[in-house]
Amino acid sequence: MTIPNVLEDLASAAKRRAEELRANIGLEELRERATAFEKRDFLAALKKPGLSVVSEIKRASPSAGFIRDAVPSDQGRIYEERGASCLSVLTEPERFKGSLEDLDAARGNTSIPVIRKDFTVDEIQIFEAATRADAVLLIAALFDDESLERYITLAEKVGLTALVEIHDEREADLALEAGAEVIGVNNRDLRDFTVDLGTFERLAPKLEGATLVAESGIKTVEDARRMRDAGADAVLVGEAAMRESGFVSEISAVR
Repeated sequence: MTIPNVLEDLASAAKRRAEELRANIGLEELRERATAFEKRDFLAALKKPGLSVVSEIKRASPSAGFIRDAVPSDQGRIYEERGASCLSVLTEPERFKGSLEDLDAARGNTSIPVIRKDFTVDEIQIFEAATRADAVLLIAALFDDESLERYITLAEKVGLTALVEIHDEREADLALEAGAEVIGVNNRDLRDFTVDLGTFERLAPKLEGATLVAESGIKTVEDARRMRDAGADAVLVGEAAMRESGFVSEISAVR
């Protein structure tokens, strides 16, 4: 399996952080905390009538560079007031300038479900996410068939919704075979950062039965309608929402 270089670098850094976590906390203690943490229903929020909006808190990204600073507690509240169904919080510290503290602050000041968006490469990160979030991102390119199914099952056991992210036909098949209920189609190619909304349109018909999230490249209301018409239950908006939170109000009104 070939992983794009940027993704490979991000996954390597995530592996180092996971090893540090394993060295500093007992796995069983973390598992107990994960199970005890009361979750909000991420899947139900995505399946509400109309087009659900997952609004993202991120200060920077490899593709956009620095976007803008934000106080996560305030940004989360603003998104919720603008009609967001869920929040996505980047916790990756190097390229995205995020943290677990950002996740805690955003969730603590809102009542909607929150997904921890990071580069999950170790089972302990599932437990870590489940101590403070309602859903976890699993990027299909980082897994083989057996491991993806195992991680989805593990997430379910500790009450998390697994959002499985794909970009091509092979990953679509992998996600379905692993039993993914929620699939995010990333319109951005992580090999060169080009964005094509046609990616979602091409893959959505292959994903019948899953709850679908269109990710990346949604910059206008017309883009959101295009994704809805192609079968999206929800859209994930990051950079555009960070630059102008009123955009969330506009697309949350799409029916």
